[in-house]
Amino acid sequence: MKIQGKMFIWLSFFILAMAILYGLWSKEPVGTTALFMAFGLAIMVGYYLAFTARRVDAMAQDDKQADVADEAGELGFFSPHSWQPLSLAAGGAFAFLGVAIGWWLLYFSLPLILIGIWGWVFEYYRGENQNQ
Repeated sequence: MKIQGKMFIWLSFFILAMAILYGLWSKEPVGTTALFMAFGLAIMVGYYLAFTARRVDAMAQDDKQADVADEAGELGFFSPHSWQPLSLAAGGAFAFLGVAIGWWLLYFSLPLILIGIWGWVFEYYRGENQNQ
């Protein structure tokens, strides 16, 4: 994680330099603002990765002599059969569509979003997957 943190911090400094250069050269406020916002996002990600890297063990990507196989193994648990993202996606699509069509569509999207969040949080607290 140290490598990724350094990469994002250096990227943020590059974006900052380009934002200043672009702002002085073009005098265009929208692009300059977008570049400064990109700088903010890059520095936040870089700081988070650098901050987290101090609290976790060194990974194989931090060792210059490491092999690819050193990071092999289980990456975590991922739900293979969850229907909850579909409900969240449909609710989110209706919510964003409600901004374009009319705010009344939010009344239909909010229950879908709440059902999706509730189901996703409590997915492994009941049913056949209770003991996983």
